Parts: sequence; structure tokens; C-alpha cells
Amino acid sequence: MTFTPATGRFVPTRLYDSVAALMRERLWRGLVAMHVAPQPDDVIVDVGCGTGSLALLLHRVRPRARVVGVDPDPEILAMARRKAGDAAVEWRVGMGDELTAVVGAGSASVVVSSLVLHQCPMAMKRAVLASMYAALRPGGRLVLADYGLQRTPLMRLAFGVVRLADGRVDTQPNADGVLPALIAEAGFLDVREVEVVPTVSGSISVYTACRD
Repeated sequence: MTFTPATGRFVPTRLYDSVAALMRERLWRGLVAMHVAPQPDDVIVDVGCGTGSLALLLHRVRPRARVVGVDPDPEILAMARRKAGDAAVEWRVGMGDELTAVVGAGSASVVVSSLVLHQCPMAMKRAVLASMYAALRPGGRLVLADYGLQRTPLMRLAFGVVRLADGRVDTQPNADGVLPALIAEAGFLDVREVEVVPTVSGSISVYTACRD
């Protein structure tokens, strides 16, 4: 498997949580959890779960929901397991475009993801979104947080850090606002940008959508 490490090309994976804290992680992860609004019978799949912060937050909000964290990086999943302790979250190794093999087609009531798609080439962005759609049951929901349209000169300047760390070719489409169109192209309905959070590395948007 080939993938861009969670912290990009220049920062060791072990420092991911420290880097994320600089990007107002608590705020936008809390907004993601608010829009997920997990229910006791939900099956929630966190695609590119990293060190597990979002998956664990969702578990704390609704302990009876089944939460599955998926990531291609065994090193970062080991960090997630250590952080989780006895928390009943499932951790699985897998790529975002292989969700039907990892969790099963039509198995999830909610798919979430954070800071993944901006690191992917355009073809992989499409493949991951198609895989998310396939993993959702009819009526299932997508809640996604990532770098979106950089609307102001300050945010475009700040986003230069992301371009440097993760590569301009993969990241620039996000900054140009491509995600809503890609989400709709994958078959999702009612695609909305529901939150925009300015950070030191550009603005992070929260998107919601649903499967028919």
C-alpha cells in the first residue's frame, strides 16, 4: 500500500497529535461529532482514522454505537490502540478505497473522515468517496472534515504549509473548492458545507451528505 503519512512528508508520525492540536482539532472534531449525532444502533466507520481521536470522541458521545477506525498505516493504528485503552473501538488496517473489503458493503450507517482527501490524488479522492458510498447502507450519512475552499488571502497563504507538506498537485484541488462536486459525483445527495473553521494552516470545512 502506498499513502501519504498523516503528518505529511516532513514530520514524524509520532508527532501527529501535537500537530493536529495546532489546527484547532478540538473545535472541528467536536463539530463533526455534532453533525454525526451518533445513535445507539449506529455503525460508524472512520476512514483514515489516524491516532483515533475522532473515533474515540464518537465512542465517548455514544458508547453503545459501534465505531470502526480504518487506516492504512499500522504505526498510527498502534498509537490509536494505545490511546484507546479499554475503549470498545475496532481498529482495522485498510485503504480508503477498499472499504467494502474491510468493513463490508452497505454495513455502515455513518461514514466519517477527517484530513484524508486533501492528501490524495484526484483519482484516489474519487475512489475513496465511491468506496464510502458503497460502504453505507441506504439512507446512510457522510460527515467529512477536510481542507476546503480557501476563501480569503490569509487562508490561501496559510494553506501554503499544507501544499508544502503534502504536495501541491494533491492539495490544490481542495483549496480550489472541488470537494462538494466530487462528493455529489460519487452519488451522494444533499451535499452541504455546514462549517468552516479557520486555522493556522488554512480553513477546514465540514461537509455532510447522504446516500439514497
